[in-house]
Amino acid sequence: MVGAYAAVFVAVLTRSPLLEFDWRVALWRPYRQWPQPAGFLDVLVVAGQRGPTATVAVAWLVWRFRQSRDPRPLLVFLTALALLNVSVGAVKLGTGRLGPDYAHAVGSGEFFRGGDMFPSGHTANSVVVWGTLAYLAPRRRGAAGSLAALAALVVGLTTVYQGYHWFSDALGGWAAGALVLLALPRCERFAERLTVWGGELRERPRADPVPWPAPAVAAAGGAPRARGRGGRRRAAPGSAGVAAWGPSARAPVSPVSRQASPAAATAASHPRVWNERGPPRVPGMS
Repeated sequence: MVGAYAAVFVAVLTRSPLLEFDWRVALWRPYRQWPQPAGFLDVLVVAGQRGPTATVAVAWLVWRFRQSRDPRPLLVFLTALALLNVSVGAVKLGTGRLGPDYAHAVGSGEFFRGGDMFPSGHTANSVVVWGTLAYLAPRRRGAAGSLAALAALVVGLTTVYQGYHWFSDALGGWAAGALVLLALPRCERFAERLTVWGGELRERPRADPVPWPAPAVAAAGGAPRARGRGGRRRAAPGSAGVAAWGPSARAPVSPVSRQASPAAATAASHPRVWNERGPPRVPGMS
């Protein structure tokens, strides 16, 4: 397809029969020969304008995203539209071709004169917009593809009928749009990466925060031990679950209460607890 795109440009640049056909059609002025369908075709050519068609397509894809929660079709379409604008815009500025209404010399290709006619933007846009929607159709892609091809053909020929573009401009627009359609699988992979990346960003705030480390409990036996009668040691008052032993052994010391958690302290301080049970008594807190 790149070769066909370049061949159209070279054929017009070298004064080939394609350029002669361009001039024959332009001088014949189809809109004067057949004025009857002019009004209908003026409305139909809107199917190739970027603003209205992109608005309709984006609205449908946004509705589809709200139904399926899958952003990939919308991202694929926006990526294809960006490729179309960049590629066609660059060629238009690089070739600078004037249209039939502003041509200077009969038989000239009218390149590099500050125009923006090659390739036809209406034609390329109709190929990309309707072709991408057919590609993204959830079902009946064959019928959608046929309708998209028919729309692109009619829009391209309408621009030639109206005298806005040369016939070779329409050929270049069809080739430029087809190149973008061939890149749709790459656009789909790019949209998949964006979707995964966006999902990761959404999941980060929902991740559980790292819990604060619990306060360390004093190790058993850390307090100094007192000596009982007979030189024997007895358990320190702060040791848990260790019975004093010796002639003057006392009763086993009750286990040390663990330090109350912040949640327990908050619950105990609640006014309802105060009213029913009196002042809060949190174990391990004075």
